[in-house]
Amino acid sequence: QEYLEFRRERSRMLLSRRNQLLLEFSFWNEPLPRQGPNIYELRTYKLKPGTMIEWGNNWARAIKYRQENQEAVGGFFSQIGELYVVHHLWAYKDLQSREETRNAAWRKRGWDQNVYYTVPLIRTMESRIMIPLKISPLQ
Repeated sequence: QEYLEFRRERSRMLLSRRNQLLLEFSFWNEPLPRQGPNIYELRTYKLKPGTMIEWGNNWARAIKYRQENQEAVGGFFSQIGELYVVHHLWAYKDLQSREETRNAAWRKRGWDQNVYYTVPLIRTMESRIMIPLKISPLQ
């Protein structure tokens, strides 16, 4: 009875809910436990239908530009739910290191080319900064 009451109360606060089943890109690192403290950036890209293979091929080349600081945590794409959605998860010590790492990528020959070919594939993009809970293996 207590649980049913909780669900009723929760439903009054819930504005929306959505689920996705994601698969990892084969060229991306597998997410592994990390020492912290870190912040995480979850970048979400909604692609134009029919462009996932082109996106993946470009990012298979682009990921090498973002490996020096081990900031690439995981790359995933939707299999069930809203399709043609890509998520990239990045780890940084803080917002300053995020800025420095992203700026350093632009100074590498070839990074701009990958961006040039992937930007036209995007419908919308979003960036969220997350701080891990103490129980998270990603610290």
